Amino acid sequence: MMLHWLILLVMVELSQSVTFPDKEKNPQYWRDQAMQTLRRALALQELNTKTATNLIIFLGDGMGISTVTAARILKGQMAGQLGEETQLEMDKFPYVALSKTYNTDTQVPDSAGTATAFLCGVKTNMGTLGVSAATVPGHCNTTRGNELDSILKWAKEAGKSVGVVTTTHVTHATPAAAYAHSADRNWYSDRDMPPEAITQGCKDIARQLVENIPDMEVILGGGRKYMYPWDTPDVEYPDDPMSNGTRQDGQNLTSIWEEKKPPGKISQYVWNRDQLIDLDPENVDYLMGLFEPGHLLYEQQRTNSTDPSLSEMVHVAIQILNKNPQGFFLLVEGGRIDHGHHAGKASLALHETVEFDRAIGLAGDLTSENDTLTVVTADHSHVFTHGGHPPRGNSIFGLAPYTSDIDGKPFTSILYGNGPGYKIVQGGRENISGVDTADANYHAQSAVPLDQETHGGEDVAIFAKGPMAHLLHGVHEQNYIPYVMAYAACIGQNKDHCTDSQYSNDSGETLLPCLTLLSMLIARFII
Repeated sequence: MMLHWLILLVMVELSQSVTFPDKEKNPQYWRDQAMQTLRRALALQELNTKTATNLIIFLGDGMGISTVTAARILKGQMAGQLGEETQLEMDKFPYVALSKTYNTDTQVPDSAGTATAFLCGVKTNMGTLGVSAATVPGHCNTTRGNELDSILKWAKEAGKSVGVVTTTHVTHATPAAAYAHSADRNWYSDRDMPPEAITQGCKDIARQLVENIPDMEVILGGGRKYMYPWDTPDVEYPDDPMSNGTRQDGQNLTSIWEEKKPPGKISQYVWNRDQLIDLDPENVDYLMGLFEPGHLLYEQQRTNSTDPSLSEMVHVAIQILNKNPQGFFLLVEGGRIDHGHHAGKASLALHETVEFDRAIGLAGDLTSENDTLTVVTADHSHVFTHGGHPPRGNSIFGLAPYTSDIDGKPFTSILYGNGPGYKIVQGGRENISGVDTADANYHAQSAVPLDQETHGGEDVAIFAKGPMAHLLHGVHEQNYIPYVMAYAACIGQNKDHCTDSQYSNDSGETLLPCLTLLSMLIARFII
C-alpha cells in the first residue's frame, strides 16, 4: 500500500512539472478533435467497392502493437515534438483489424509459418515456407504435393506485375514465402541443405527465386552471397571471407536470372544505392538489386553511398511496376524491426519502424486510394513493452520516473520480457544511472536472460485502405488477409463476384454484382 501512495505522489509531482501544449488544457480542443474524427468515420459509410488495380502489403516483421506505439512517439520526438500526439502514416488508414498469428504447431509463431499464412492463405508449421502443415519441418520428402501458391503468383497469373522489396536478404522467411516451397526456412543456398534433401530433389530457396517465378519484375533486398558460387569474393567486401559466395553447385544465379528474361525486355542487376538511384525506371522492365551479402544494414547504421533506404527501394519498385496497365502486386518487408528486437536493441528496432512508416507514406503518394488496396500488418509481435508511467514527452528510450521498490535502482520505460538486456553487476541488477539508454547498441533491460529475445504471441494489427479495405475488420485468422486482397483485385480462385468482361460504368468503376448492390441498399434503408 505504501508503494502505491509513493507512486501516486510521484505522478502528482510529474503532472505539475510536465510541459504540454496549453490548448490541451481546454476541453474544447478534445471535443473538436473528437468531432473531426467522427466526421471522418461517418464518411466511411460510402464504401470503396471498386476493383483494386494494385495491391501492396507492407509487412513489419515483429511489429507488434507496442512497437507501433513506441515508434509513433519516436517519430514525433525525432521531429522535435513531445511524440505521443504524432500520427504514423499507418495510423491514418481508415480500417483496422487484429490478426491471430499462431502457427499450426506453435502458440507463438515464427516468420516462415506466418508468411505462408498471409501470403498463401494457409496456416502451416513453424519453420516451413509455402507448404501446408502436412509437410514435416526439415523433411524434404514430405514436401511434394503439399506446395502452396502465394498471392504474388495469383497476381502474376492475372497479368499483373509483381515485386518483393525487403531489408532482409531476399531468401529470408517473409519474401521467400511469396515464391518458394521449402520444408526448412534456412535452406537459403544448397550449401545450407542436408545432402539427403538435395538427393530427394528439393531446391534451395535462392534457386527457387530465379526459377519458380522467373518473370518477377522487381526483387530488391540483400543476399548476394546466396547467389554466387562457393568462395566467390563479394563485390563490396572482397577481403571478407564471410561475404563470399556460398553456392556449391557452381551457379551464378544473377546471370541465370538475366538469361531467363523474355526477348526484347530490359533487365538490370544493381548492387549499390548509386546504381539504383541512377537507373531510369522507364527503361527497365526487370530489376534485381542485392545491396549486401546478407541482410541490409540497419537504418541507423546505413551507408548512404552503397545502401538504399527502404523508402528509396519502394520508390523505384513502384515506378517500374506502375507501368503495367493491368496493375501490380508488391510485398514490402521492414524485416530488420524483428532483428533489432531479437538483439534487445530497441533503438535499432524503432528506427527501422519509423523508416518502414516513411515508406508507407511514400507509397501512398505514388498511388491512389481509389484503385490501390494497401494493407499494413505484422507477422508476429515481440515480448517488448513500454510502461512505468513516464511523463509526457519523456524520451522513448528514457527512464521511468521512479525506482525499483526492491533494489532502489532506476529502470527504462522500455523493457523486454526476455533477452540479452538481463545484466547482473556485483550480485545485483545493473545501475543504469548515467548510461546512454538511447544508444543504438544499448540492450534494453529484460526480465529473463537469453542470448536472443523471443517473439510474442499476442494479436497484431492490420491497417487497410483502398478498394474493399472494409473487409478487414474485427479479429481475423492471419490466413484471411490474402483472400481479402485477391477478392478486391479479382485474382486467384475466388472470382465469383467478378464479371468475365469486367463491365465498367461511365467513370471507369467496376460494377458490383446485383446481389451485392441489393444487400448494400437494404442495409442503408434499415440504417
